[in-house]
Order: sequence, then C-alpha cells, then structure tokens
Amino acid sequence: MFKRKDIQETRLNFLMSAMHKGCCISTSDVLAWMKKQNEEVQTEINQIPISELCGWKYRDDRVRHDSGRFFSIDGIRIETNYRDIPTWDQPIINQPEIGFLGFIVKKIQGVYHFLMQAKIEPGNLNVVQLSPTLQATRSNYTRVHQGASPKYLEYFTGEKDVYVLVDQLQSEQGARFLHKRNRNIIIEVDESDNIETFDGFIWLSLGQVKELISYPNVLNMDTRTVISCITYGNYSEHSLKLMSLLLKKKQDISDDYLYSVLSADNHLHELQDIIQWVTSLKFKYELDVKPIGISQMNHWIYDGNSIFHEEHKYFDVVGVNVKIGNREVVSWDQPMVRSAQEGLMGFLVKKINGIYHFLVQAKLEAGNFDIVEMAPTVQCLTGNYRAGKNEYTIPYLEYFMNAKKENIWYSTYQSEEGGRFFQEQNLNIIVEVGEEFPIDVDENYCWLTLNQMMSFVTYNNYLNIAARSLLSAIRFV
Repeated sequence: MFKRKDIQETRLNFLMSAMHKGCCISTSDVLAWMKKQNEEVQTEINQIPISELCGWKYRDDRVRHDSGRFFSIDGIRIETNYRDIPTWDQPIINQPEIGFLGFIVKKIQGVYHFLMQAKIEPGNLNVVQLSPTLQATRSNYTRVHQGASPKYLEYFTGEKDVYVLVDQLQSEQGARFLHKRNRNIIIEVDESDNIETFDGFIWLSLGQVKELISYPNVLNMDTRTVISCITYGNYSEHSLKLMSLLLKKKQDISDDYLYSVLSADNHLHELQDIIQWVTSLKFKYELDVKPIGISQMNHWIYDGNSIFHEEHKYFDVVGVNVKIGNREVVSWDQPMVRSAQEGLMGFLVKKINGIYHFLVQAKLEAGNFDIVEMAPTVQCLTGNYRAGKNEYTIPYLEYFMNAKKENIWYSTYQSEEGGRFFQEQNLNIIVEVGEEFPIDVDENYCWLTLNQMMSFVTYNNYLNIAARSLLSAIRFV
C-alpha cells in the first residue's frame, strides 16, 4: 500500500542525504566494486542485419517485435515553423508503454540511502552502470520475454507498505522517441524493514550518487533522470539567513549552487512569467508529425542491414545480437539507435542579483508531447556542429567551444539510455559566464534559478531529459 509523508520533512531528508558521504561504503570502494562488476560479467554483443533479427520483422513498412510489444521503429514526417528547417523525415522509436524507473530509499543511521543496481545494458559503453533499484518497461515486468520478474518489483506495485516520496511521469529523448514517458518514482521503506540486498545492489547516499556523476559513464541515464526529480524545499531570504552557517561554511561553487537551489525569493523572472513565456512559444510554434512507412522517408535508406541517412548524418538504426550472463534473459536480438557522433549538452550560468541563473532553451523535438520543452542552453545530439555542418544556427555554442578552464563548473561524458541507444555518450557541461554576457537573450531562451527549474520538474513535460541529466549533476559537497 502506498502512503504519503510530510513534504517538508521529505525535502529536508533529501537535502541531508545530498550533503552526506554515505554510511555503507566509500565512493572509492564503489568505483572498485563497479570495476569488479564489469570484469566479472560475460557479454557478447554483435551487430547483425535488421533482416536477421530473431523475433523482429520488417513488416507493414516498420520494424516490429513478433509479440506486438516492446517497441517498434517507425518512420515519421515532421512539418514545423521552428527554426530554419520546415520539414524533414526520420526514423523514430515508438514505445507507447510507460515503464518504471524507481528507487527504494531507506534511512541508514538517520540518512536516506538509495538502493542502486549494477545493471547491464547492451548499449552501455562500459557494459555495467549504476541504475535505479527498478528499471523496467511494462513488457519487461509483465514478462512478455518469458524471463524472471525484476527484483523488488513488489515494492512499486502497491503490494508492500511503502511511503511515496516522488512520483512523476517524465519525458524521454524527444528526438528519438515518439511521445515516450516513464514513471519516475522514489519510495521509502521503514528503517526497521530488513529488506534483502541482493547481489549486484548497493546502498548509497544521495551525496555519493551525485559525486559519481562527476565520473564518465558510471551512472546511467535512468538514475540521472529520477534523482533530478528530487526537490529540496523553498525558503525565503529570511529563512536562508537563519541557515547562513550552512550556506557560508565555505566559499565555493557548492554553496552558490545551494543558494540557487533553495531560494524561493531571489530570481530575475517570476514563475508565472516563465509559464507565460513557455505557453506563448507553444502557441507560436507548430509541430505536425505524420506516421509514414520507412520506405517513404526522404533521404533515408533501409537496405536490410540498417536504416541510415543517405549522407550518414544524425544516427542509424542497427540490429544487435546480445548474450549476457546475468540478465533475466541471457540472449536476445533487438534493433538499436546508433548516433553518428557524440554530442554536447550544456548550460550557461550567470550570477544575476547575487544568485546563479541557468540559461534555459525552449526546444522543439519531433517526439515531444507538447511541442516545446525546456532544454539546456545548447543541445546537439550529434557532432555535426564541430565541422559546421548543422542545418541551423546554434545560439551560444561558441561559449562552450571556447570556454576557459576556470569557467567550467562541470564537464564529463555521460551515456544515453543503454537499452535503446548503442554506445552513445554526450558531453555534459556547465559553463559560467561573466558580467559581459547580456541578461537580455534570444526569444527562445530564459534565465531560471535552480529552485525555479526544480519547481518545473515536478510537473510533466516541462524539462526535457537533457536538462534533467544536467540538473542531476548539481552537488552540494
């Protein structure tokens, strides 16, 4: 049975955990444990022609699973008045199922700890990455594949008495998925609950989880999106003065982050004005997405082996045969999206009225539910921008390409979701700009504090997954 806890108490508990180094294992030992997990797993992942995928067929001008479940690769045609490209065709992943992305948390020595799973995905660069306690599509947990039921599923289906701390539907990659959402959920079990820790699972504080985001490709995308849904409370300037010992214990970026996270009063734009900004752009821009057959797509080719752009840009769809030693299903075939190059996702940050603001972009993507979502300042999913081959101008890109080392707050490569994307990583970066950078910005951009962004993440389809990935990297210790 699902129960609720006091919201303010929960937020304080999350904040305490985010500032804690963990009670169970050191972060260095976590990295050693992950290295061991990778060394012990047996994997064999080979690219094969789509036409030879077992259990999948190219029929009705799309690639589908024989069961009609899981997902399909469809063709779409987009017409829009957003930017300089009015129409294009592309393949897209059509996966209408809503899956679980969920954490179990438990107080250990009075501090929230998250039950993490060392999970293998066929598209992961380093095979094993830290994932939520439960990561499963509806087809997975209803056992369409005839495999074992995911561990801890009963804690997320109402069979167990738990407290629900976070429960949101959040969007997936809008450029690759058609109208895809997952249930991002965090539940708490009682401190006295003697929950079994299965092999391959580990308890970490939120502070440790955030520390691990500074390492490349250790935490998977699903972990990052769920923890981005955590909020830490809204405080008046008067309340924050009472917390001054906490905020000013040291003068560094962590404290500046914390002020931007907690302050509900200090901001350039009121929340209602930001909502009006987004609403006006949803009204201005049109997004017409029509399903078409793969063979009908202009500039795309399916040759039985893969689906690819005639100029080999953007991404292609390939078939893979997967053999893994410790998954519910040890061998299977599936199509996967493979990016043409690694991309870049970055926020520009500027101190305005003594508090850090992040430059947010209203970005239209083909698979968006509601036309535009708030995205990082720059979001390029492929490396075309490096060679100047983008079809449209990318505002503010030069601030990332020419950033001085002392202005870079965060920079590391992070993987995209390894269940659908084959060995894709993108540079996640946050860069501070100075007084010379104007407060007045292009129409599609707006300055938000971290507190304001976290307010929007509590609602569906406002912050896209790239923004949430970067938001998850915000550390307080």
